[in-house]
Amino acid sequence: YGYVCVRVDSRGTGRSPGYLDIYSAQEAQDYFECIEWAGTQGWSNGKVGLLGISYLATNQWLVADKQPPHLAAICPFEGCSDFYREMLYHGGIKSMFVQRWFPRQVVYNQHGIGKNGLTSPMNGELVTGPETLTDEELAANRRDAPKYLDEHPMFNDPYYEDRKCVYENVKVPLLSCGNWGGNNLHLRGNVEGYVNAGSEQKWLELHGLEHFAEFYTDYGEKLQRDFFDHFLAGKDTWKDRPNVMLKVRKVDGTFELRGENEWPIARTQWTKLYLDTKNGNFSETPVQCADKEFRADGKGVTFMTEPLKKEVEMIGPMSAKLFISSTTTDADIFVTGRIIDPDGKDVTFIGASDPHTMPATGWLRASHRKLDLAKTTFYRPWHTHDEYQPLTPGKIYELDVEIWPTCMVLPAGYRFAITISGCDFELEGDGPWPTAYGLTYRSAGPYSHIDKVNRPDEIFKDGVTTLFCDAQHPSYIWVPIIPPKDEENPLL
Repeated sequence: YGYVCVRVDSRGTGRSPGYLDIYSAQEAQDYFECIEWAGTQGWSNGKVGLLGISYLATNQWLVADKQPPHLAAICPFEGCSDFYREMLYHGGIKSMFVQRWFPRQVVYNQHGIGKNGLTSPMNGELVTGPETLTDEELAANRRDAPKYLDEHPMFNDPYYEDRKCVYENVKVPLLSCGNWGGNNLHLRGNVEGYVNAGSEQKWLELHGLEHFAEFYTDYGEKLQRDFFDHFLAGKDTWKDRPNVMLKVRKVDGTFELRGENEWPIARTQWTKLYLDTKNGNFSETPVQCADKEFRADGKGVTFMTEPLKKEVEMIGPMSAKLFISSTTTDADIFVTGRIIDPDGKDVTFIGASDPHTMPATGWLRASHRKLDLAKTTFYRPWHTHDEYQPLTPGKIYELDVEIWPTCMVLPAGYRFAITISGCDFELEGDGPWPTAYGLTYRSAGPYSHIDKVNRPDEIFKDGVTTLFCDAQHPSYIWVPIIPPKDEENPLL
């Protein structure tokens, strides 16, 4: 198609020697220099684009922040833009992802594994370089990311500062492609990156299915080529594109392609659903009802609508305002958005990593409740994660829980539900459930929050959380209703 493709082994991996330090400032600087090298070669027209998924998308945000002169366009496809909030600590709660991913997919590809690693079928060379180092030498040549994360659980740390994208510095044309089913790792990054990027030419695309799927489909490839054909090769292939391109997700697994002008969608009817602990449902106004207790290691408490009389679309970010107390000095809050079919069963979706992904997820550690008010909106709280504020047992605290963006179309007869719990939501039943990384996938996939050091039993398992829902403590959920044009809000 007229492109030169350059694939670079980052420092300390593959055939590139050096100290391995994932997502570091050094790695971003190396990327900068590679871009400038490519942009000045005789075979180059001086315009360099970046394309890649997952790790190869995340680093695009970090190097675009540095504004390499020859960088002309980027397409981060399913990649984080906030290392701390999206990959490491969900609402301040440690995700087990890096602990599982790092040894299998990073260390396994470290430079110096040599003959103990793989041989390339393309050229017959050792994938991780010609020399074979000892385990001790390999360990000295890398930063142990899982260990470092355990020792640095707060965002105000030089480690995270080195890995922070300043969105406003991203000026090049941007196509940010996210996955509705990536609501434990990548989805938030694609949305936040798009919304906050400083580029005057930027587009957001959101799709579904497994991680990697749409990157390689005809749909995904045409999207990428049209974008780069225009911004790198000067072809007329990107005309009249809506700024937001959505594959709207249906309960039967199908999608409807739709264009919008902005994110969140301007015609959203933001709907406040107050929690009713007496009846286990929602109300349009605060309800004076009894408090509700749940064990930190239990199933939590669920609120559910009546069967819907009309189809309801929920597309956009969500949030929860909750008033809670705990019998211990902290509490982890997990908020799970659910769809219940007419038979009373959960509707799940093919997700990026788990084939039984829930429609929406949010988390918050109560001691991380501090907000950055300049960045916070009612539908997307922004927590600073820079100060530990322990709880006084029995005292009531106000929490604002960020729930990552969602897309769900609920047919008539279905119910919308929210479950609030103190641990990961897991689907009931006998499955069959897939397994990977030594885990059974029952909605959280590899992103579960079960680290005993980060979540000691005496605080996060043995405690009891009380949810308050009364006129003085009106707990509620914000949901983004996209109504049929010229009709009233179909949820209420």
